[in-house]
Amino acid sequence: MKSTPFTETHVALGAKMHSFAGYNMPIEYSGIIDEHITVCNGVGVFDVSHMGEFWVKGPNALDFIQRLTSNDASILQLGKAQYTCFTNDKGGIVDDLLVYHYEPQKYMLVVNAANIDKDWNWCVSHNEVGAELENASDNMAQLAIQGPKAIDVLQRLTDVKLSDIPYYSFKTGEFAGCKSVIISNTGYTGAGGFELYFYPSDAMKIWNAIFEEGKPEGIKPIGLGARDTLRLEMGYCLYGNDLSDTTSPIEAGLGWITKFVDGKNFIARDIIEAQKKNGVSKKLVAFEMIDRGIPREHYPILDANGENIGEVTSGTMSPILKIGIGMGYVKYELSKVDSEIFIDVRGRKLKAKVVKAPFRK
Repeated sequence: MKSTPFTETHVALGAKMHSFAGYNMPIEYSGIIDEHITVCNGVGVFDVSHMGEFWVKGPNALDFIQRLTSNDASILQLGKAQYTCFTNDKGGIVDDLLVYHYEPQKYMLVVNAANIDKDWNWCVSHNEVGAELENASDNMAQLAIQGPKAIDVLQRLTDVKLSDIPYYSFKTGEFAGCKSVIISNTGYTGAGGFELYFYPSDAMKIWNAIFEEGKPEGIKPIGLGARDTLRLEMGYCLYGNDLSDTTSPIEAGLGWITKFVDGKNFIARDIIEAQKKNGVSKKLVAFEMIDRGIPREHYPILDANGENIGEVTSGTMSPILKIGIGMGYVKYELSKVDSEIFIDVRGRKLKAKVVKAPFRK
């Protein structure tokens, strides 16, 4: 298994470790529920150094991004980030990612850890405009400091005014005495906070400074288990569960990051545009359990007659709501809010209803 700059620290802190995307990663420390609530109410730190980062540079950088991604990167001003996805030739999703407009003619793509090689090969093989590509994944470390108290902790470690960084924006500056740190007002928890990108050689200096500074706020390290429950309570998609090569952005409810503007001929635009115009047969929905039970990945979703209409892609017991919640693809006619569906939980047909995400308001 691969390691991040923090792997030895996770082990020393007693984290429950497990392989994730080829990396030895912490799943939990004090327990998923405790860590989840810590992030919602205070501040927690996630090691997300396993994520991938690609630089796209040169005069054709924007043309490259416009061709490969679904969102409209032409509106992305310097210092702004954008959520988007790579689409494949059949209208499916290669990966979901962030695009950062770092400098003129220079962008950073942040991709999922499990898809680094796949995405890199996709980018290289579809670089028809001669953009300059660099896979910087092994030369960059990342921490996500999330929660309502994150800004207070981090502000004491930098002269960059964090309150001046709007959501989905970033600045580059000195942090904890380390230069050229990207400080990004992003995250996948719904609890607020920042993500920091920095050189691996600065990793432990930054980690130690954050945890020392965050003691008054009760800062804690957080594992991937709570990261998953937090993103699910917000209705955020996870690639490999809710998104895949065979699900389109329209089916996944990502029409808002799929822009059919003039001059943007992204891969499979014609297929996806036809789906938006004509409709789709299945749709990703969020649902809450009415009967007591916990929905899990791959559990069948049934209609009132017991007919299979889809399957659960993500599911858990919500630490905040204390009920079972999940997401899954269902027939379009049962995708409307308040539609009654049933989850097959080990042979038990349990009632649920379609709701509008996020679960955690």
